[in-house]
Amino acid sequence: MSIADKFAAMEYGPAPEDAKEALTWLDRHSRRFGHFINGAWREPFAREYFDTTDPSTGERLASVAQGSSADIDAAVQAARAAFPKWQSITPHARARYMYALARQVQKHSRRLAVLETMDNGKPIRESRDIDIPLVARHFYYHAGWAQLLPQEFPDYTACGVVGQIIPWNFPLLMLAWKIAPALATGNAVVLKPAEFTPLTALAFAEICQEVGLPAGVVNIVTGDGSTGEALVKHPDVDKIAFTGSTEVGRAIRSATAQSHKRLSLELGGKSPFIVFEDADLDSAVEGLVDGIWLNQGQVCCAGSRLLMQESIAEPLIAKIRERMITLRVGPPLDKGIDIGAIVAPVQLERIQRLVNQGVAEGATCWQPQTEMPSRGLYFPPTLLSNVHPSSMVAQQEIFGPVLAAMTFRTPSEAVELANNTAYGLAACVWSESINIALHVSAQIKAGVVWVNCTNLFDASCGFGGYRESGYGREGGREGLLEYLEPAWFKSAPSLPAAKPSPGENADSDRKTANPAPGSAEIDRTVKLYIGGKQARPDSGYSMEVRGRNGQILGEVPLGNRKDIRNTVEAAHKAAGWAKTTAHNRAQILYYMAENLSQRRDEVAHRLSAAVGEAQASAEVNSGIERIFSYAAWADKFDGAVHNPPFRNIAIAMNEPIGAVGIICPHEVPLLGFLSLVLPVVVAGNTAVVVPSETYPLITGDLYQLFDTSDLPGGVVNIVTGYSSQLLKVLAEHDDVDAIWCFTDQTSAFAAKSFSTGNLKQVFTNEGRAIDWFDVKQGEGRWFLQHATQVKNIWVPYGE
Repeated sequence: MSIADKFAAMEYGPAPEDAKEALTWLDRHSRRFGHFINGAWREPFAREYFDTTDPSTGERLASVAQGSSADIDAAVQAARAAFPKWQSITPHARARYMYALARQVQKHSRRLAVLETMDNGKPIRESRDIDIPLVARHFYYHAGWAQLLPQEFPDYTACGVVGQIIPWNFPLLMLAWKIAPALATGNAVVLKPAEFTPLTALAFAEICQEVGLPAGVVNIVTGDGSTGEALVKHPDVDKIAFTGSTEVGRAIRSATAQSHKRLSLELGGKSPFIVFEDADLDSAVEGLVDGIWLNQGQVCCAGSRLLMQESIAEPLIAKIRERMITLRVGPPLDKGIDIGAIVAPVQLERIQRLVNQGVAEGATCWQPQTEMPSRGLYFPPTLLSNVHPSSMVAQQEIFGPVLAAMTFRTPSEAVELANNTAYGLAACVWSESINIALHVSAQIKAGVVWVNCTNLFDASCGFGGYRESGYGREGGREGLLEYLEPAWFKSAPSLPAAKPSPGENADSDRKTANPAPGSAEIDRTVKLYIGGKQARPDSGYSMEVRGRNGQILGEVPLGNRKDIRNTVEAAHKAAGWAKTTAHNRAQILYYMAENLSQRRDEVAHRLSAAVGEAQASAEVNSGIERIFSYAAWADKFDGAVHNPPFRNIAIAMNEPIGAVGIICPHEVPLLGFLSLVLPVVVAGNTAVVVPSETYPLITGDLYQLFDTSDLPGGVVNIVTGYSSQLLKVLAEHDDVDAIWCFTDQTSAFAAKSFSTGNLKQVFTNEGRAIDWFDVKQGEGRWFLQHATQVKNIWVPYGE
């Protein structure tokens, strides 16, 4: 065949990347790797190893140590010993180490890219052009944060020893996402790479040696799920950062609930790829190729649900099929390959099983007549059309090169379909109308939204999900906060354990007070506050409230599960509060402060019977100031515009979480209530609040305050009763989006345990005492950060 004929036929020959350097590196280590602990290679205690193989050929690459609890313990001890010195070195010294790591990644970029492709199966073009450059970028970016940390986060300190568990789909990039911010903020790390893909993490360990990183600052222990479990359960680990499946994330949440470990989770996704009728269809198709067939679809934010406007569904499907025919499946080291190998047999079997189930549920399966390799683990690009929104393939993460397509008619229907999932990681919106694109982007419940682009990532831009896609962010300023804590909080004393709540059926809970004649306030009884109205409890029972000296002050309703249900419904009906402008929210708070100021003496007088005159006066005065503070914050705690190194900007928006359940501290009935409820509502959330058991009668003063200050009904709802009983109901309620619990340690652990099933966000004092009168402890950014979740909207911009 002549050159002209070859050009006309456009038949590609093989263009393999040379694997010699990576193979030489493996041979230099005798293709056998121990753990990297305390700056040196160490044999596993149990002397057990497992093989890692090339999924494109099935050939063994190396033997890797199987980590045990003893190995994890040694790594954690090394990290604990290294932490004080690493935290105390100068910011500039830490920044130079980070810079050195970035430079060494660049120096070894070709070997790392080939090693990643051999171990994972992804095309070399992706490893070479996307993954490894982003790895270097993360260390460069965080070198800057290491230098600036004391200036930008003056009142924060490192968490301590951080356990990190990463997945197999982006092995080295996920390592960088986690290790770079952890080191920049002064933490020491124990990292467990995925069982299927440990090699580039071990290559990074060698890089740590090359730059002279202090021993113990980074420790890498390889192994299977049991190794990760040992790391999660180790008592001397201060934080766990996990990326992986929602199922495993839920297990980790359960395992850490009875501890003080901080937890960040980046979990699964079922991301919508929305194409409107005015979109540039050719560009959308190319975006879709990156959205679902990047890394064989083994991407947590893959655009695996195609939502097409009905009017363009047929031509778009035709274009997609035409483009799928040109996708090349084959050996991933071939530089002309589009789709490489699936990581492991178990994953390949799962993909095939879910596709078969989708067809059984009525989907139409189409695959191009693509030539498949004779050996290795491969799956062809697959299009499932006529998919019902409730189908398994529309709801469950497949994690393979499979696209599920369905249609919509209007933008509102597109939003409804996009949000019809338990996940909320990412989304794509394609439209030539900026009004439609941004209007829809704002309504999608996802942590990242790409407008007319897809799968763009940068170290400066936070990434993470909503709902069952996890919580916490990686990258950007918000990613740093995952590895920092307020310095005062680390050393705060523990609160004494609360007395157990009386039994639900105890007679003493339900007796009506029978005061002596002539007592003015004994018969004072308040009601629940639901949807802006006073309401009687479902149970019909009340409980006594006693003062400091044991005198009966009055009664409050004994709330139950049905009352919580009613308040949650009211909170969701008031969700329009989130659309109220920050300025208007501030005006309501200022009005609230004005009204409380006018009633200062009467509120303080009633409160004094429970906490004493001095504290009551201080609580009212500080409460007025706190309302003013959050009115001031309302239009100042805003987002940012990131400028990543692309033709895009990323708009980081602080969005409300939704309906937040709040368990108030017992020791400061008024100030504690205001200190927790105000940041929640000023950020646009609604609240279901259980007030202090010390003086729940404050409810009567508060709902009068809300009613006279024009706060819309349902924004704040109050249920009185025993905190421990109502906490369980709130935590288990699937329509409560977050729990704030600020009582004792037992309640903090319970809040995390009871909400494991729905993975709602939990913010607690970990049983530590907070000085609510101290502005540095009782108000500000720390609370507002927990009252919001960051959505990054990527928008094409400029040349």
